[in-house]
Amino acid sequence: MAFQELFLVALIPVLKTLLISVVGLLLAIPRFNILGDAARHHFNNVVFYVFIPALVGSSLADTVTASTLVSLWFMPVNILLTFVIGSGLGWVLVKITRTPEQLHGLVMGSCAAGNLGNLLLIIIPAVCEESNSPFGDKLACSANGQGLVSLSMAIGSVYIWTYVYNIIRAYGNLSGRDITKASTISIDCSGKTLDMFMENYTEALMRSRRSSFEDCEAPDDDYAEVHEHNIVHEDDQHENVTVLTRIKVHVDAFSDKINLKMWMTPSTIATIVGLLVGVISPIRKLMIGDDAPLRVIDSSAGLLGEATVPAMTLIVGANLYNGLKKSGVGVWLIVGILVVRYVALPIVGIGVVKAAHRVGFVGSDSLYQFVLLIQYSLPPAMAIGTITQLFEVGESECSVIMLWTYGVAAIALTLWSTLFMWLVS
Repeated sequence: MAFQELFLVALIPVLKTLLISVVGLLLAIPRFNILGDAARHHFNNVVFYVFIPALVGSSLADTVTASTLVSLWFMPVNILLTFVIGSGLGWVLVKITRTPEQLHGLVMGSCAAGNLGNLLLIIIPAVCEESNSPFGDKLACSANGQGLVSLSMAIGSVYIWTYVYNIIRAYGNLSGRDITKASTISIDCSGKTLDMFMENYTEALMRSRRSSFEDCEAPDDDYAEVHEHNIVHEDDQHENVTVLTRIKVHVDAFSDKINLKMWMTPSTIATIVGLLVGVISPIRKLMIGDDAPLRVIDSSAGLLGEATVPAMTLIVGANLYNGLKKSGVGVWLIVGILVVRYVALPIVGIGVVKAAHRVGFVGSDSLYQFVLLIQYSLPPAMAIGTITQLFEVGESECSVIMLWTYGVAAIALTLWSTLFMWLVS
């Protein structure tokens, strides 16, 4: 493909994203006030509970089978590496730039999570449709590319709503009001700390022991020996209960800290359902295909899923209104995020994918290698804007980061795509 053609292929999806963001910005200004604070909050819940699960589940069910899962086992590992390495580089960046603590999670999340679904859904089919594409037959390339992108989007969604979600939550310094809002997406925030729990438990236990001894008369010697034995036995039981209670409290505190319930988000459940439908042949025949008896379920889910990309992009654009008025994001922080996403991560990705190919983890499929490589060079995931909106922390700053990263992506993504195609050809 000529450089000009490739440039247009990569530029068009990014321009679409920017144009829809502008629409969201216009809807948020006071003159229209269609996407105000309350509207964005409820809109986020619709995206979280309905649109994202529908998109992930329907895409996986349509394109992923048992054979594809076996051959694509390295993709979850590759995506996890992009998240871990990106968040590590983001942590270094916030220390160097002395970013405010409440924005640490946003910066680390922006460096970690790439747009593994929306852009790839447009870029990969567009590349396959080119007459001189390096990936062979158009129809076969489009079908295989759809499966690769669907799996990438599903895995990325799981990582975002577990790994990145908890990073932003940990640094968000949630107030009571934020916790109340966040509880609408099944977050268990009891507000009881470990010290308070242990203090109340110990005080109640000692009070119970004192009352039981004060109410008793002095026993005779024989009875005293038996009673003393029983007390020792009861003390042992209390000690065992105390140890078990302490263990349980520590487990509960750890679970609350990392929010294990977010491992079973709607998108995660949709991923499991979509994989089951796609992999189990009898269920697949019932729901997938033009002659499937229950095809209306799959088509309805796909129809809902189509609203995900524009809805999330509108929210990011609406958040941009506050960011343009006042933002805590400095110039050097923006430059640092751009360097991480468009310089450091792609270079690391080339080394990882080439090493995996050399040891036989990836295989010789050039399209598969291209998707693995491009996962390292994408702008931040739109879902980060949804998470910041849910917790009301860094919404405007997130929009400014999105504006710059997607603007630069028009050039950076094109250049890296050209290099990646040359490497896998």
